[in-house]
Amino acid sequence: MPAPAPAPGQPQLDLGPELEAAAPSGCSLSSSARAVPVSREPGWTHGGAAGVPPPLPGAGATMFSCVKPYEDQSYSALRRDCLRQKVLFEDPLFPATDDSLYYKGTPGPTVRWKRPKDICKDPRLFVDGISSHDLHQGQVGNCWFVAACSSLASRESLWQKVIPDWKEQEWDPEKPDAYGGIFHFRFWRFGEWVDVVIDDRLPTVNNQLIYCHSNARNEFWCALVEKAYAKLAGCYQALDGGNTADALVDFTGGVSEPIDLTEGDFANDETKRNQLFERMLKVHSRGGLISASIKAMTAADMEARLACGLVKGHAYAVTDVRKVRLGHGLLAFFKSEKLDMIRLRNPWGEREWNGPWSDTSEEWQKVSKSEREKMGVTVQDDGEFWMTFEDVCRYFTDIIKCRLINTSYLSIHKTWEEARLHGAWMQHEDPRQNRSGGCINHKETFFQNPQYIFDVKKPEDEVLICIQQRPKRSTRREGKGENLAIGFDIYKVEENRQYRMHSLQHKAASSIYINSRSVFLRTEQPEGRYVIIPTTFEPGHTGEFLLRVFTDVPSNCRELRLDEPLHTCWSSLCGYPQLVTQVHVLGAAGLKDSPTGANSYVIIKCEGDKVRSAVQKGTSTPEYNVKGIFYRKKPSQPITVQVWNHRVLKDEFLGQVHLKADPDDLQPLHTLHLRDRNSRQPSDLPGTVAVHILSSTSLMAV
Repeated sequence: MPAPAPAPGQPQLDLGPELEAAAPSGCSLSSSARAVPVSREPGWTHGGAAGVPPPLPGAGATMFSCVKPYEDQSYSALRRDCLRQKVLFEDPLFPATDDSLYYKGTPGPTVRWKRPKDICKDPRLFVDGISSHDLHQGQVGNCWFVAACSSLASRESLWQKVIPDWKEQEWDPEKPDAYGGIFHFRFWRFGEWVDVVIDDRLPTVNNQLIYCHSNARNEFWCALVEKAYAKLAGCYQALDGGNTADALVDFTGGVSEPIDLTEGDFANDETKRNQLFERMLKVHSRGGLISASIKAMTAADMEARLACGLVKGHAYAVTDVRKVRLGHGLLAFFKSEKLDMIRLRNPWGEREWNGPWSDTSEEWQKVSKSEREKMGVTVQDDGEFWMTFEDVCRYFTDIIKCRLINTSYLSIHKTWEEARLHGAWMQHEDPRQNRSGGCINHKETFFQNPQYIFDVKKPEDEVLICIQQRPKRSTRREGKGENLAIGFDIYKVEENRQYRMHSLQHKAASSIYINSRSVFLRTEQPEGRYVIIPTTFEPGHTGEFLLRVFTDVPSNCRELRLDEPLHTCWSSLCGYPQLVTQVHVLGAAGLKDSPTGANSYVIIKCEGDKVRSAVQKGTSTPEYNVKGIFYRKKPSQPITVQVWNHRVLKDEFLGQVHLKADPDDLQPLHTLHLRDRNSRQPSDLPGTVAVHILSSTSLMAV
């Protein structure tokens, strides 16, 4: 679903209708959340898509470094046993029964599980290589997965990771004894790559594959990949209606970012549209996957064909993103007129766009023959077509970008630092140990959720944050695996915070709340310390999650586990804090000036601990907006706030103030005159400093 801005101070809930009725009155529901369950989240369709160009060396270099056998099934050991015993593998964990087909309901026509050798002669993993045009959707509504496979096929470095040892797994007619009826495929699940083993028995009706199949009757790579993915999901029926973004992430280990074209008004805002196109061009050129879809708002809309040829409730693979040069010959180079264009593919392999720049439109006369050949323009109903990006923004409602996050220091492109942490929402009777508090609407329990702290160490940095809940399997015993409604808030906190938050601070950013497997946020934040609070929408819900934080420099992201300083054996000797005090230095005024203005900063000192602000350049009225939190063993000892002028050789002292920070002080905001450091008779210096103080004898008050 799209992600409109949340109501002030409230999380936005973006849910399917089955959860909408339970949404509390303070939550802002997006319009798409009121749709029928045909479009629960961005890319949720009965068929989906994604697109890919060539990956770059170094991109995601560590993504595949460690692979875990799924359910402890070792492909090499099982294959070796089958070959030694001269039997074909039969998977006991995903048997050839109805339980592997359905998690509810009764089967339709009689399904027979057959091995490829019983379906056709000369079965192969690949016929004439692997192509995005190989695949066709079967009877299950999973074109979202088929389209993602189609995209995967166009990226050699990616499909060779999902389909490992493909030469070894290929049928060899000359060595029939080397075939054990066993295959394995790899998917990225919940922070790690898993190796999924399957046998080669596939469901058929009248000797025809009933699910994903290839153009060539004897090509089986897509049917086998689908079976491995169905095993992960619990059964084939679990693939009926899903999210394109999930499959893209599972194939790459990347991070998916949904974009609501309608909410962002990209069709009419040329500046925003150009910026989005440049981002898509970058994602595509660096190996990312992209899909586009049109939301179906009613059940009748699902897979309804529009007059322009596009299909609602259906996702399309973006297979190319480029600036197309218009004109012919030398004129095209000197004129330098280019058009932003996108190539898309319908995973059905037919039903194309019939508007401007469709296969047979006259607009192609504006493009030279060599440019058309370079673009691979064809005049046939193969499901692939070109559109201008402006038309894409006008006719499509959602785009999903799956970025391959580059963490390799050897790359020429931007390198990200990734922090990856596993966590859980857990219930406990003790509020201090409860970690399932719900969203901010539930103020009495909100701070009982897991909390994670990270630092932005540059003056301003782009931060990518993704939270993913553990995928749930759909089985007859457990029923349909439903996602929880999840999201997160980000707060700017004190520069020296080491313990959990217990009261609201400045909200720096927040995600939407949606019953999606993952939630993503891109945000620009100034230097400082931040706390992420991932939550379920309602309190009391439990589940595991994976938090991924990407920054330009290491963020030292970690979980905050303690509510207050620990009591130790040394506490009786060295003392234990009696007060907690938060000092927020807002700014200063009337500082000692220079021709260019003061380059001032502030230092907050308390019992050997100190917090320093960034330098505010060229002003006598700086805004520091810096906070420190102090757990005080000696409440009678004042807190000192000093103002300094940054100079090349030696910094200049501009003045200081002492704060008693008494819990009984009912006035939190103070404007104080700066004074010198003479301990006996301090005198006033030019300037004042504005300070907000909060003190409490309860160490869990802030």
